Amino acid sequence: MSTAVAESPADIKERNKKLIGEVLEAYPDKSAKRRAKHLNTYDAEKAECSVKSNIKSIPGVMTIRGCAYAGSKGVVWGPIKDMVHISHGPVGCGQYSWGSRRNYYKGTTGVDTFGTMQFTSDFQEKDIVFGGDKKLGKIIDEIQELFPLSKGISVQSECPIGLIGDDIEAVSKAKSKQYDGKPIIPVRCEGFRGVSQSLGHHIANDVIRDWVFDKAGEKNAGFQSTPYDVAIIGDYNIGGDAWASRILLEEMGLRVIAQWSGDGTIAELENTPKAKLNILHCYRSMNYITRHMEEKFGIPWVEYNFFGPSKIEASLREIASKFDDKIKDGAERVIAKYKPRMEAVIAKYRPRLEGKKVMLYVGGLRPRHVIGAYEDLGMEVVGTGYEFAHNDDYQRTTHYVKDGTLIYDDVTGYEFEKFVEKVRPDLVGSGVKEKYIFQKMGVPFRQMHSWDYSGPYHGYDGFGIFARDMDIAINAPVWKLTKAPWS
Repeated sequence: MSTAVAESPADIKERNKKLIGEVLEAYPDKSAKRRAKHLNTYDAEKAECSVKSNIKSIPGVMTIRGCAYAGSKGVVWGPIKDMVHISHGPVGCGQYSWGSRRNYYKGTTGVDTFGTMQFTSDFQEKDIVFGGDKKLGKIIDEIQELFPLSKGISVQSECPIGLIGDDIEAVSKAKSKQYDGKPIIPVRCEGFRGVSQSLGHHIANDVIRDWVFDKAGEKNAGFQSTPYDVAIIGDYNIGGDAWASRILLEEMGLRVIAQWSGDGTIAELENTPKAKLNILHCYRSMNYITRHMEEKFGIPWVEYNFFGPSKIEASLREIASKFDDKIKDGAERVIAKYKPRMEAVIAKYRPRLEGKKVMLYVGGLRPRHVIGAYEDLGMEVVGTGYEFAHNDDYQRTTHYVKDGTLIYDDVTGYEFEKFVEKVRPDLVGSGVKEKYIFQKMGVPFRQMHSWDYSGPYHGYDGFGIFARDMDIAINAPVWKLTKAPWS
């Protein structure tokens, strides 16, 4: 689908700037002026991508963002497997967010793990009028009776809770005292807060700080520390990602004492301040708590990228550099062990994918982190952007993208479709809301939020699956039976 004619960076920049101008012509002047700040072409001579971010979306456009509730319940708290997470408010929010993230976990659902179950207070009109505190208390009582092996409860507030002023903190404190100090944690993540799901991440981090760390006290006093204790932060185990990462860390000699929060437990959250190093995967959603632990507990942290063998090697060595020679030697041993397997994967799939162009639009870290995996397969990312990034995310992106790459923040449905139509990539990687639009346009697509029912994509185990899935998407025979509108 992409053209074979090679273009210079200057030509690409000129083309992309012209494309941005054409797209903005569809808006009224005021809206075009606002959206222009979120669209740009990356200039390698500059230290940042020069786009505005973390700003409220324009009313009336089709934004792809989520809300603060989605950031807290759907990302940070929801994957913690041995807690019951109450969607406190009308049934719709809990129903929509039910089991959609594919956060894998080990355990017996309904007995000691609850990740794929939905608990809702199912607010009705009378609850809005008279308040829902008594109803919340009753629900907590029922959960305690029905699921006594749950290790805690979180109360994930939906919009009406903040609007009517329910005191979920008082209810949580009273019920925690009633049940012998069981963690019952109120989270003020009403969807109207902030401009996207990003504030929900921040709120959830702050709640862990205030309601988990500060109340842990002498819990887990029997914990035996070692010099090689690490915590995986910001890996939600989508399709088994955290497991694929953990294998490598343990093979190089480290001990993983916590996973945040895919396949994680509340005890692991409580133990994390005992780690020697926090290993941060999703910077956007968990940098707040890692910075707090660095300031309060003196725990250093390092970002890592386990997408594709090139970035895995660099990350293993970076992590190992924080430890002694035993771990450094372990990292080299792991790299050498998997290198033949990775060479075989590249030899198989690179000839089929070489030169293919990709456009990305995802959340968290993926608009930059997956670029190396595509490049290991000879593919080129020609456009990328974030749903809910901040300025520091775009600064980090400059280390991954090439000169002239099209950059788009909080891209609207209209803009994304027009960009794809003009750039004509061989593959689009984005979310489920965009998937069927582009497939109907005749463009191969991979769902890069939850791996399209596949995975893992992290680690050496994940790279082979990643390569296979990209090959299947692009080279599937079905694309010979359909045409894009511009064909």
